[in-house]
Amino acid sequence: MPMKIPPHRSLWEEYCADKGISAPRPPSDQFGDTPELADELLELVLKGQKKATCELKRWFDNHGHDLPTTGDQWIVTDGSGAEKCIIETTQVDLCSVRQVDEAFAWDEGEGDRSLTFWKEAHDAYYRRQAERDGFVYSDEMTCVCERFKLIWPSRISI
Repeated sequence: MPMKIPPHRSLWEEYCADKGISAPRPPSDQFGDTPELADELLELVLKGQKKATCELKRWFDNHGHDLPTTGDQWIVTDGSGAEKCIIETTQVDLCSVRQVDEAFAWDEGEGDRSLTFWKEAHDAYYRRQAERDGFVYSDEMTCVCERFKLIWPSRISI
């Protein structure tokens, strides 16, 4: 008699099975706006260095998404769309891009983790977004600063 191979389970199904819970699947998305950037930022999350992300509030408004709230979970994908981990929002703050501080820049974990690097990288990212979406970017725009923790897999080997 042939051996029965269990069907492949999604990352969310594996998480729910491990935790012994039944919960609706959260949304999935990648960090960044290119596959290469998505892979780079995902690696920082998996290493425990990236614990925050920031998006312009207008993105949520224009895409019909609610702002994140503490306890929200989402599945992070790599640049090809493959599910790689699950994170949970721990804090959300609104401020202007100009008001982002050194502590948040450090928690985002990118580059040298300085506020100078953060501002240069995010200004470039938001300018690309403005060019694609047809708006004028200003560092006075409201951004959503979201801190999170990696919840699955709980043990990563990179």
